[in-house]
Amino acid sequence: MDSVGKEVALAYRDNTPQLQVEKRLSPVYGGQVVAEAYEELDDMVTCGLLSHPNDKDEEYTPSEETIVKALCLHVAHDCNLRCKYCFGKTGNFGMTRELMPLSVATASIDLLLDKSGPRHNLNVDFFGGEPLLNFDVVKDAVKYGEEKANALGKHVDFTVTTNCVLLDEEVISFVNEHNMLVVLSLDGRKEVNDKMRVMPGGNGSYDRVIPGLAKCISTRDPNSYYVRATYTRHNLDFTSDVLHLADLGARSISTEPVIGGGDREYGIQPEDISAIEAEYENLLRQFVERHKQGRGFLFYHFNIDLDGGPCLTRRLSGCGAGIDYLAVSPTGSVYPCHQFVGKPEFRMGDVFSGSLNQAIIRQFRNAHVYSKSGCGTCWARFICSGGCHAAAFGSSGDMLVPDKVACAIQKKRIECGLTAQAILRNTAQPGT
Repeated sequence: MDSVGKEVALAYRDNTPQLQVEKRLSPVYGGQVVAEAYEELDDMVTCGLLSHPNDKDEEYTPSEETIVKALCLHVAHDCNLRCKYCFGKTGNFGMTRELMPLSVATASIDLLLDKSGPRHNLNVDFFGGEPLLNFDVVKDAVKYGEEKANALGKHVDFTVTTNCVLLDEEVISFVNEHNMLVVLSLDGRKEVNDKMRVMPGGNGSYDRVIPGLAKCISTRDPNSYYVRATYTRHNLDFTSDVLHLADLGARSISTEPVIGGGDREYGIQPEDISAIEAEYENLLRQFVERHKQGRGFLFYHFNIDLDGGPCLTRRLSGCGAGIDYLAVSPTGSVYPCHQFVGKPEFRMGDVFSGSLNQAIIRQFRNAHVYSKSGCGTCWARFICSGGCHAAAFGSSGDMLVPDKVACAIQKKRIECGLTAQAILRNTAQPGT
């Protein structure tokens, strides 16, 4: 959003009459520019494209129906890296290092199919630790899921999230054959990646993982993978890392702030927010410029669907953790999502009994934008959807109290994403 648009929007939010806005801003931007910005904003509200900030939302009552749509299978609570910022405590989530047996993987898929109700399209993500340490189980689980779902008239999309150390020709061939989405972890520039993503002996992982990553993305459509980077306090100039990934050939990229770590030297602090906001604006400029040059790429957090997007329930309740999205540990214990695995108070049951803790389901069902502190009046609520439950719980001990740093970052990303879409709407689409 440009400067005049931002100032007019803020004045509109405060119910400042148009004439007063024009009088105050005209000496800076010109009377016609200010008037046009105000009238365009007012027209969008009148037409229903935007809601007035003072309009009261309709009452929301979460559905009592439980339909599971997606599972995150922790097929490996072990890892061949020792990333310093790993929220999973270097891969084992504070639990015993172990691999998921095939019997747990197939029981998990049975649970998903059994509790999916009329839902046709389902998702299973192989996660860890490093799931390729248990690649034989991944392969057999995919084949089992495909056959079982097909027999029931359903379809399962599979995803694997990998650090790329074991990403070889066999793995690439398999994920391509089965049309799996692939999430590839690399933090960007060699010096940035190797500061945090290290081998067990302490050496950096960049040189080890680049050949497999490059080979994989060269064989795939940009919509079938993304390269995921994590930025910390050590690289708040993360635009350089995003562009480095693009220069490596990645056409679908995501970069996320480090999870937690507030008490560590790499953890993001409230005083870093202004620098992070400025960096997202820098990334926005570079993102748009590359599209204009014909070198565009998809950036996950700028890819906001202005015309369709998620359904209303998803906009209000977020990712669906603890309701329609569940995670399974190597032993078969069920948790609300991958970030809650290993926390005993969030254990929901197991895949063999098929019985899930209804109190925990209700707890997550009632965690939405109208129950979370500050979300009900936030302009970004229908895009942010209240933020990550686990991030809120990790920062405050209460998933109804969002992390303020995470909120600030999310709002800035949304602002930049909306701006990118507006700029590119009449030019080439993202990724082309």
